[in-house]
Amino acid sequence: MIHLLEKWQRPLNSSGSMVLLLLLSILAFDVSCTQAFLENGNKIKSKTFLSPEFMLGPGSVESKTYDDIDFPRGHIALKSFNAEVVDQDGNPVPLYDTYIHHWLVGKYYENRPSGRNFSRNSGLCQGQVLGQYFGLGSETRKTASHIPDPFGIQIGNPVEIPEGYQEKWYLGVHAIETRGAEDRLGCTECWCDLYNVTNDEDGNPIRPDYKGGLFCCYGQTQCKVRQGFQGGKRSLYLRYTVKWIDWDSSTIPVEIVVLDVTDTGKRLLGSTGISPENGCQVEYAVESCTATDAAGNGCIDIKRNNLTMPTGGYVIYAVAHQHAGGIGSTLYGQDGNVICTSIPIYGNGNEAGNEDGYIVGMSTCYPEPGSVKITAGENLTLESNYNSTNKHTGVMGLFYIYLAEQAPDVTFSQAPVQMHESIKVTTYAWSIVVFIGLAVTIAVAVHSWLKKRREGGYKPVPK
Repeated sequence: MIHLLEKWQRPLNSSGSMVLLLLLSILAFDVSCTQAFLENGNKIKSKTFLSPEFMLGPGSVESKTYDDIDFPRGHIALKSFNAEVVDQDGNPVPLYDTYIHHWLVGKYYENRPSGRNFSRNSGLCQGQVLGQYFGLGSETRKTASHIPDPFGIQIGNPVEIPEGYQEKWYLGVHAIETRGAEDRLGCTECWCDLYNVTNDEDGNPIRPDYKGGLFCCYGQTQCKVRQGFQGGKRSLYLRYTVKWIDWDSSTIPVEIVVLDVTDTGKRLLGSTGISPENGCQVEYAVESCTATDAAGNGCIDIKRNNLTMPTGGYVIYAVAHQHAGGIGSTLYGQDGNVICTSIPIYGNGNEAGNEDGYIVGMSTCYPEPGSVKITAGENLTLESNYNSTNKHTGVMGLFYIYLAEQAPDVTFSQAPVQMHESIKVTTYAWSIVVFIGLAVTIAVAVHSWLKKRREGGYKPVPK
């Protein structure tokens, strides 16, 4: 969106000024509404649903998976998925009250009463670890998720559904209520001492060097609240909106790949869970920097990992997932070229979607179709950067990429340039801009001639 940083100092009193304002308006309108035009042109359908109710009181935690959620049915192409936490009246709930650690949406096939088969994305992780189709955290409100035309995520394909099974969807919600919390950041980063836990959800002892993360803030745990704070439980929901189109032969399917910077590369035979020796660890800790570190790299923790792609295709969309303290993540190709850089957007206010000190969005990458290709077996480098002025526990360094086996027929007259969602403008708009530019020139010249004739001649999360 184009922002006018200065107010007009005087009323518009010339044809040139009026045309210039029109030009700016068209640019702003185009950048914000291009997707709306695409949606109308492709008959996009949209529906909003509510998750089952969950109850949270000060310091409490909800970590639950809901099966067979409301979801579009049939042979369709998903175009976007957006979600946020709301109260019983439908009002958005700010992160400083209810912190959405993450939500996950995935697919499975069920044949009662014999059982179910889980479907996962095309990423590298073991078993069902990070197997979701969609998933975000605190950044959920301001992270673009739409898939541009003519691409879509194909679901409900009768050929892929096992005989006798039904395709269904699950929703995982991990939310932490921080009303009255003694230390909001500590609660959201799941510091074990604030939760007063020594065993994980399965009753296994937590190793002594583990100071915070998912093992300490599972469902029904309680983060420390300020003494004397009064506050009751309340009803909350995850409200999610799905957009889709009916599947047809003109739609190009995309595969979802989720990469994890903590992936050890090891796969223990028969093990599908998380352990220090096995595959994706999902989270890691950032230690506070020393004086030497501060002088050298300015207190930036850099974590890199080399990952071999199991599949290939053209990159259609990419975005990272980070927690508080994150300052950006980059995915590099084997040749060292940048595939995508995704940067956190931090809030600076009080309203939901702009909470001061919280990550409220992540920038996304939409390369020109056909311009960025990853080959199967290519060795990528994933880099996740965090500010290490203070320690952080349970941080993440995930990267979502959507790949298409084919791209529309396109010809590049010059090397393609990566464009982020916030700066893309359509060719149609630029045609209008050129036309209006000529009009501005003519209007200004005519106005000048007539005039002469007339005149005779990063902030941290607040505690």
